[in-house]
Amino acid sequence: MVLTPLPDSRTEADGSAVVRVLSYNVRSMRDDTEALARVIRACAPDLVLVQEAPRFFRWRKAAARLARSSDLLVLSGGATAAGPLLLCSLRAGVERTEDVLLPRTPGLHRRGFATAVVRIGGARLGVLSCHLSLQRDERLAQAGLLLDRLAAMGVEHAVAGGDLNDVPTGNAFRRLAGPLQDCRAVAPWGGELTFPPPEPRKRIDAVFATPGIEVLGCGVPTGLPGVSEDDLRAATDHLPVLAALRVPAAG
Repeated sequence: MVLTPLPDSRTEADGSAVVRVLSYNVRSMRDDTEALARVIRACAPDLVLVQEAPRFFRWRKAAARLARSSDLLVLSGGATAAGPLLLCSLRAGVERTEDVLLPRTPGLHRRGFATAVVRIGGARLGVLSCHLSLQRDERLAQAGLLLDRLAAMGVEHAVAGGDLNDVPTGNAFRRLAGPLQDCRAVAPWGGELTFPPPEPRKRIDAVFATPGIEVLGCGVPTGLPGVSEDDLRAATDHLPVLAALRVPAAG
């Protein structure tokens, strides 16, 4: 089945920007990287919020290779953010970036946020990629830290996304979906469940937006032209989430 098209990226006459945002856990690029690049290119994103980017030997070269093969640029993150990575198209003008390491619980993996402030068209947008903890209490605390980080970025409009390791009824997911828009719930498009392919059972990956952003559609791009089921299965162990957002022009 072919999906109803999402709006293309564009700048409106009033300076607002339609922005395509993709969130994707790439499992350290241990799978079929050509399939991964094909999926990303077919989604035509302005911003990609990556989780589980390579973090060890020659990780910068791996991140650059992913960006190049996807017709994008490395914006922020990677090992310096403990895995989250941001990619962007040439449409994004970079104002600033910051990689944030979160407090570590002994015995658990270090987590972090990759963040940036960009300008697209006449819009100014904060961006954050996250991969929350597998442990319930730490995950809930990290959701609170995510909201704190967005508030501290000094922007009116922001988008955050990632692998939450939590479902919509979970405490961490609901903590984020209170002050933020859960884009899939606001404007469903495409598929819903994200893990694990090929027969996903859970929605643990999501894109969130601050209230002033208009959500035009959000979901797994199954059926999007150029995105094949074979590529989705081969690329990594999560399905991506694609959102189209209209961000108002900066005042």
